[in-house]
Amino acid sequence: MTSFPVEKIRADFPILKEKIRNKPLVYLDNAATCQKPLAVIDSISHLYMHEYANVHRGVHTLSIKATDRYEGAREKVKNFINAKSTKEIIFVKGTTEAINLIAQTFGKANISAGDEILITAMEHHSNIVPWQMLCEETGAILKVAPINLQGELIYDEFEKLISNKTKLISVVHMSNALGTVNPVKKIIVTAKVKNIPVLLDGAQAIPHMPIDVQDLDCDFYVFSGHKLYAPSGVGVLYGKQALLEAMPPYQGGGDMIRKVTFEDTEYNTLPYKFEAGTPSIADVVGLGAAIDYLTDIGMDNIANYEAELLDYATEKANKIKGLKIIGQAKEKGAILSFVLDKIHPHDIGTMLDSLGIAIRAGHHCAMPVMDFFEVPATARASFAMYNTKAEIDALMAGIEQLIEVFG
Repeated sequence: MTSFPVEKIRADFPILKEKIRNKPLVYLDNAATCQKPLAVIDSISHLYMHEYANVHRGVHTLSIKATDRYEGAREKVKNFINAKSTKEIIFVKGTTEAINLIAQTFGKANISAGDEILITAMEHHSNIVPWQMLCEETGAILKVAPINLQGELIYDEFEKLISNKTKLISVVHMSNALGTVNPVKKIIVTAKVKNIPVLLDGAQAIPHMPIDVQDLDCDFYVFSGHKLYAPSGVGVLYGKQALLEAMPPYQGGGDMIRKVTFEDTEYNTLPYKFEAGTPSIADVVGLGAAIDYLTDIGMDNIANYEAELLDYATEKANKIKGLKIIGQAKEKGAILSFVLDKIHPHDIGTMLDSLGIAIRAGHHCAMPVMDFFEVPATARASFAMYNTKAEIDALMAGIEQLIEVFG
């Protein structure tokens, strides 16, 4: 039995004290977004109350303080994922913008007609659509590696799809729809033999496990703040410095320039070359506070506790007649996607909400995954470090009650 301080952690999240339909909130929609601890809320309030101004541009005291807080958050991100330099940390709106940025800069500069981009069949739409758009523009070809009925990448088939035409491999680290954790280190080692850059979509993985981009040796790693207990509207693109320096800017405007005339523009150095305009200052500061909070708890501790929650939930779910888990990979994160006989997932979500239990019901921005498993949607309970076994018991009791109501 773990000694993880879950009750102490829960006390740091004010929203967990809320009641929904006169029932205690059981929040199990963490794969969509996580709730925010007081440390993050207070950091944003403090900035707006005492230190807010625009960053990088001012010589007055408030601007200097705000810039220090903003750039301090960049340093925290660098340390959190063990990047070599803050030059490799680009602030964006989220994972979606990060992937689009890579597609429109690295992609357009390096991928042309007949070239191939390799993804997997378990990708989020954010790691499908930008590549389809790039292929339409350039004449490149999008290749998709298959998965098996456990929701695992069929590695032999993946490897067969790598060719001399492959110019980029873009793979989800942890599936948001299935919980599958892909063998990303193995993928990167395979890709390096052919000098193929690898992008990892870390949106789901980042709150659940330690991430070391130098150890992984990935070329790009992207994630969103709102799934890391930070505010929405901020995310991170990590890229190896040499790649980022070779990539053209994504947007033009203030702060991404050194010198502008009507005849020519000289672009700024990294990381500012990719950060046009006034950034989401307070949200970046909140991201820094979230990283401090998680670092104090320890990502290994979080990973171990959430694995215990997933094991407990899986064991309970397997005992419910008529419940089928979608995605049973051996390497899996804290996500339980399921369907019930003759009950649509939207009805599951609505009925559980009447009991104060928040889950997700739908295709989870992964329609090809639903097509593969031949289901219209799934119900998804996704766990975080503040969830408890008692909440899982409440979920399972709610499912049993739902089955009884629907007969």
